[in-house]
Amino acid sequence: MELASKYNPAEVEDKWYKYWTDNKAFSSKPDGREAYTVVIPPPNVTGVLHMGHVLNETIQDILVRRARMEGKNACWVPGTDHASIATEAKVIKRLKEQGINKSDLTRDEFLKHAWAWTDEHGGIILKQLRKLGCSCDWDRTSFTMDETRSRAVIKVFCDLYDKGLIYRGLRMVNWDPERQTALSDEEVIYKEEHSKLYYMKYYVDEPAGCTDGEDEGAIVICNNDKEFDPTVKCQVIHRDPQGRRYAVVATTRPETIMGDVAMCINPKDPKNTWLRGKKVIVPKVGRVIPVIEDRYVEIEFGTGCLKVTPAHDVNDYMLGQKYNLEAIDVFNPDATLSEAAGMYIGMDRFECRKQIALDLETEGLLEKQEDYDNKVGYSERTNVPIEPRLSLQWFISMQHFADIALPPVMNDEIKFYPAKYKSTYRNWLGNIKDWCISRQLWWGHRIPAYFLPGQEGVKDEDRKYVVAPTAEEALAKAQAIDPSIKSADELIQDEGALDTWFSSWLWPISLFDGIEHPDNEEIRYYYPTSDLVTGPDIIFFWVARMIMAGYEYMGDMPFKHVYFTGIVRDKLGRKMSKSLGNSPDPLDLIARFGADGVRMGMMLSAPAGNDILFDDALCEQGRNFNNKIWNSFRLVQGWAVDKTIEQPAAAKKACEWFDALVKKTGNELQDLFSKYRLSEALMAVYKLYWDEFSGLWSAYRRCDLREDHWLF
Repeated sequence: MELASKYNPAEVEDKWYKYWTDNKAFSSKPDGREAYTVVIPPPNVTGVLHMGHVLNETIQDILVRRARMEGKNACWVPGTDHASIATEAKVIKRLKEQGINKSDLTRDEFLKHAWAWTDEHGGIILKQLRKLGCSCDWDRTSFTMDETRSRAVIKVFCDLYDKGLIYRGLRMVNWDPERQTALSDEEVIYKEEHSKLYYMKYYVDEPAGCTDGEDEGAIVICNNDKEFDPTVKCQVIHRDPQGRRYAVVATTRPETIMGDVAMCINPKDPKNTWLRGKKVIVPKVGRVIPVIEDRYVEIEFGTGCLKVTPAHDVNDYMLGQKYNLEAIDVFNPDATLSEAAGMYIGMDRFECRKQIALDLETEGLLEKQEDYDNKVGYSERTNVPIEPRLSLQWFISMQHFADIALPPVMNDEIKFYPAKYKSTYRNWLGNIKDWCISRQLWWGHRIPAYFLPGQEGVKDEDRKYVVAPTAEEALAKAQAIDPSIKSADELIQDEGALDTWFSSWLWPISLFDGIEHPDNEEIRYYYPTSDLVTGPDIIFFWVARMIMAGYEYMGDMPFKHVYFTGIVRDKLGRKMSKSLGNSPDPLDLIARFGADGVRMGMMLSAPAGNDILFDDALCEQGRNFNNKIWNSFRLVQGWAVDKTIEQPAAAKKACEWFDALVKKTGNELQDLFSKYRLSEALMAVYKLYWDEFSGLWSAYRRCDLREDHWLF
C-alpha cells in the first residue's frame, strides 16, 4: 500500500480510534492478570474540554497505555460530576431566557429541566475526550447522580449520621449571595483587593462634658487637631468641639454597623483603658452598646477598637458566643439590606457601603477614610464576594477523618509526586475544620433528613427529625418518636442538597459499587486503584477526602500514587483563562496538529507539580515528530530486502550499537516512569528516535559500503 508523503493525523487517528472502540480494545474485566486501575477526575457535566483537561487526561492515558504494554489488565474508568452549583446556574439562566423564574417552579418541575439540560449537554466533554484519544473503558462511564452512585451517597450520609459524625447546627458559614447557598471553606478563594478603611465615631453614652477623671494624664485629641502617635503609652481620648468624648473604630465594612452589638478593646491596650465599663452609641444607628474587653483585638490595628457584629464575621461570632451577645443579621440571602437593618432596606451591600460612608461624613460621624489592601473571600463557583452568615447547616466532624487519613501519606504508604505536597496535606489536616456539606440547591443529592409534623413555632434548630435512606424507613423511625404519625406524606424532607464533593469523595469506591456491595468481585479486583492524576488545587476538596472515605469504608487506601500536575499557563506565564483570551481551544489545536501532536506538545513542557508554559510551537514540534515517524515507516516499507547479501561489518556494528542504546534508553525510561518524570521520559524517547535512529540512518546512507568505512 502506497502511503501519503505527508502524515494526515485526522485520517489516521479517527480511523484507528474507531477501530479500537468498535473492537472493545479498552474494555477491562477481572481476570488473572495484575490489575492497573485509574479513575478519571470526573469533569463537570457542564464542562467542555480545556487545556487543563488535555494535560490531565494525556498523563493518565500515558500511564494506562504503558500498563497495557506491560501486560497488566488496565482499567481506566470515565465519568462526569453533576456539579450542583454550576449546573443549577446554567439551568436557571436557560429558564430566564424562556421567561421562567426558578421560584415559579416546584422542585420536581425544576429537576425535570435540570435533567433535560444534563441529557443534552452532559456527554459533550466525554465525546471531546475521545477526540483527544483517551483509551477509557467507555462501557463503564458513570455519573455522580446515576442510581448506583446516588444510593451510595445516601447510604454513607445515613451511616455517618448514625455514627455521630454528621450533625446539624447553627454555625457561621461562607454564603454565596449569587446562588444563595452555603459553601465549604475550601470553596472560597481569597483575592488581594484595594479597599478602604473607614474611621467612624462611636460617641460615649454619657452627659456632655463628663470626664470622670479619665482625661487626667491622657492625650486629648480635639476636633482631629493632631495625629495619634502609637508609640505613646497613654490614654487617647477624642473630643468634638462640644466636648463630647468618642472612640474611633476602623472598619472595611461600614454597611454592617446596623448589626453592631458591642465594641471590643484589648485589656492590655493603654490608649483605650478609659473606655472600660463604658457604653457607646453606634453611629447613625443610635443603638447603645457595651464596651467589652478581649485579647483577641489587635492593639496595633486601626485604633485598637473593634466593632462586634456577630452575624457577619466569623471571629465576631465567636466573641458573641463567648459574651452572650445578640446576633442581628442585616442582610437578606441575596446580600441586600434586610428589614432587620432598619435603614437602607433593599439596597445592595456594596451600594450601601458607598452611601453610608457619604451619610456618615455628612453627619460628622466619619473621622476619615484611607486606602487599605486586604484579602476578600470569593465564591469559587460564581466569583462573587462571599458573606459570612449565621446559618443552620449540616456538617461532618472532620477530626476523626483527619486522624485516619494523615499517617498513610506521611508514611509514604500513599506516595505523592512531587513529594512537596505532603507538607501542604499535613498542614491542612492539622488545622482541619468541620465540613459544611449542605447546599441550598435543588440539583444534587437531597439530604435524607425528615422533619416530624406538628412543630409550628419551634425554632428551626430545635425541630425533631429522623435520618433514613427512604421516606418509608423514615416513617418507621418517626413513628417510634410519635406514634400518631400515620403516613410518610406527613414528614417534611430537608429542602437542601449535599455538597457535590460528598459524592465524588466516594468515587474510587462507588465506581465499583463498593458501598452497597463491599465484597463484590470488581471492588476486590480493581480496588485500591493504582494512580491518581489531578491538580494540587483540589488536594483538599477531593484527594484528602477520597483517602478519608477509603479508609473509613474499605479499610484501605483508594490509590497508591498521586501525580499532581501543574497549572497550564501561556508562554508569558499567565494562567490561561477566558477573560484573558489566552486559552486556545484544544479541538482547534487537534484539527491543526493532530491529537498526538497536541498531547506531545503539552507533555514536552509538563514536569510533575510545576506549572506548564504552553506554546503552540510545542504542538508543531509534536506534529513534526509524528511526521518523522510516518516518513521513517514509509522509507522502511519501501525497502526490498535481499537476505542472500552478507551484512557489512559497519552495518552490523551500527546495529549492535543502536541495540545497546535502545536497552540503555529502556532502562532510563523505567527509572523515569518510576519517579513519574514523564516529561523527561518523553524527551528521552524523542532524542532516541530523532537524534539517534533518524540521525543514524542519515549517516548510514552516506557510508561507503564498498570501502567498509564511514565517510564522515
